[in-house]
Amino acid sequence: GRDLICIQSMDGMLMLFEQESYAFGRFLPGFLLPGPLTYSSRTDSFITVSSCRQVESYKYQVLAFATDADERQETEQQKLSSGKRVAVDWVLNIGEQALDIRVVSFNQAVSSVFVLGERNFFCLKDNGQIRFMKKLDYSPSCFIPYCSVKEGTINTLVGNHSKMLNVYQDITLKWATQLPHIPVSVKVANLQDLKGVIVTLTDDGHLQCSYLGTDPSLFQAPRVDSREINYEEFEAEMKELQKIIKEATKTQDILPKSEKHRDIIVTAEVSPDLDAESQAIDSEVKAEAVPSVTVKITIQSRVTAQKPSLAVCVQAPLAVTCDQFVFDDLEPDSSETVVLSVFLKGNCSPSELEGNCMVSYNISTGIPKVAQCNFRLPLRLVCSPAQPSKAANHKITIDTNKPPISFLTIFPDFVDPSEDDQANVLGFQFLTGSKTTLLASKTSQRYRIQSDQLEDLWLITKELTLRLEEHFKRQNCKDFACTFSGSIPLQEYFELIDRHFELRLNAEKFQELLSERAVQFRAIERRLLTRFKDKTPAPLQHLDTLLEGTFREVIALADAAEENQANVFQAFTKLKSATHLMIMLISLWQKLSTDQVAVLEATFLPLAEDTPELGWEETVDAAISYLLRTCLSKSSKEQALTLSSQLCMPKDTSRLKKNITLFCDRLAKGGRLSLSTDSATQQATVMPGGCTTIPESDLEERTVIPGSTATVPSHGQIAKQKSKP
Repeated sequence: GRDLICIQSMDGMLMLFEQESYAFGRFLPGFLLPGPLTYSSRTDSFITVSSCRQVESYKYQVLAFATDADERQETEQQKLSSGKRVAVDWVLNIGEQALDIRVVSFNQAVSSVFVLGERNFFCLKDNGQIRFMKKLDYSPSCFIPYCSVKEGTINTLVGNHSKMLNVYQDITLKWATQLPHIPVSVKVANLQDLKGVIVTLTDDGHLQCSYLGTDPSLFQAPRVDSREINYEEFEAEMKELQKIIKEATKTQDILPKSEKHRDIIVTAEVSPDLDAESQAIDSEVKAEAVPSVTVKITIQSRVTAQKPSLAVCVQAPLAVTCDQFVFDDLEPDSSETVVLSVFLKGNCSPSELEGNCMVSYNISTGIPKVAQCNFRLPLRLVCSPAQPSKAANHKITIDTNKPPISFLTIFPDFVDPSEDDQANVLGFQFLTGSKTTLLASKTSQRYRIQSDQLEDLWLITKELTLRLEEHFKRQNCKDFACTFSGSIPLQEYFELIDRHFELRLNAEKFQELLSERAVQFRAIERRLLTRFKDKTPAPLQHLDTLLEGTFREVIALADAAEENQANVFQAFTKLKSATHLMIMLISLWQKLSTDQVAVLEATFLPLAEDTPELGWEETVDAAISYLLRTCLSKSSKEQALTLSSQLCMPKDTSRLKKNITLFCDRLAKGGRLSLSTDSATQQATVMPGGCTTIPESDLEERTVIPGSTATVPSHGQIAKQKSKP
């Protein structure tokens, strides 16, 4: 007739109360964190799940006669020798933490202990033996065993974090139902005349009473009179319905619409002048002033656009003052405008002066959509006018089919109209310190670009060709064309590749050294902790000095790795600029079509950024090897070669440089780029060797073959001669 209460504390103590009187307290052995606790009246014992992930049972009698936790603290020797220590009755290792424990005893079923784990639930006998267990393919949140109508079985309700409630009969799933919330506790109750009500509680205090089953339907469908089926009518109706379905699914908010019918139109307007007050922030450029240019982006909506967001991307080392914008829902025929500034942040010249705006939004039907546009940044953003330089290490010459245009016309933002000497020669000073000179021939239709760095030729060459094309387009001249007949600067290009690859190798070495020093640091830490925990003081034997020295080495290696990472980024940016230049020179030299230039760009510029897992060298090598094996193959034997399916960092760049040289040589002999396997096979069949058959002597007399001067001897070395343009 008395109420007995057991309270488990956070430190592992069980406190027993008789009514309001404190009886005794006991500490559970090996306790770390409290787990679920229940009482079995059949065996008069407490059952819990310890931090060792095992079910433990303690008899009440053993707890009552054990040493009181409040009286004294036992030593380890006393615990081993004393007969009054807390002893466990039985233990079962379940290998996971438990969420709840229930002890059930029904008339038609044996007494059982149910344990709900993180991935299983167990049914145990009173002595700790497993009656059965069920592996769950979801994350449970609560459970409750209850009486089954079938003799010898027990039903269990298990709620999970997917808002589902499953009904099991022993280990068999009998029913599953959806809940509107995640239950943290579940009970079965009888409310007035309604039996078997399922009561669930959520973590935010939402209480719900529900029951399984459906209300009976008293409607009975009338009997349909049998009649003959007219298949012709059914077939005509089926065709009509299929036509309607096809029209409905043809363009329903899925396929992209034309420019005139787009839901949202994004436009970017770049200011023709640089900002009067520069908006550059945290720039690493060492120049006196880092300019910035304003970009005005307008979003025009023709429909209701939900949750629109704008992302502005420019290629590093360029940066924007703000790259993310979130707007409220746009109404039809409304617009939003944002203004931002672009500037040079990193201390190296970019490989592209282009940016991208992308707007993502949802339409009223919930379908996500994207609208985007590109914008072109001015050359003045990264360089300024300077005095031309006569001497330079690298020179390229671009031929045209039109008389040279005065720089006063095509470069008005870089020349002073009062100085006539700038009509045919112009100097560009990059913010990073390098200088490039542009010269126009007075007698021939040629332009020469020269600089001390190969990568610095790219932006000026691209700007020159773009401005020439725009000039002649305004003059309604449609036959303007640029060509290149000089020598492809392969050797200088290979030097940039070697520099980038060397820095990648240094990054791997730094990673290995950091790993070794970190292992050493942790080993010294463990030894020091062991010394400090030891009750008998012992000399440190200079472990503290060794720890401090290792720590300094780790910091120095981390700083060196970070500096090397910045150098890798700069080297990769320079390599991309030089690669863009190589693509342009090859396309002008071979007069490649737009599709072939796209293949060339995909081959040499497959990566937007360099990563330790996938680098530029191995990716480009695989792409060039594929082209040499398919559309540029010389025989069926080369086509039969298989490429490695796994990309890994090579030991050196000799194979890559050999393949690039061979690639240029095959193009010089008439090879054409194509990704179609059919066209490659047809080309190899019609033209033996996969290339147009041109006599070598005739070829040497008529043209200078860029890249053919780079020969590949049997020992793999690459020698190259320069031919003057």
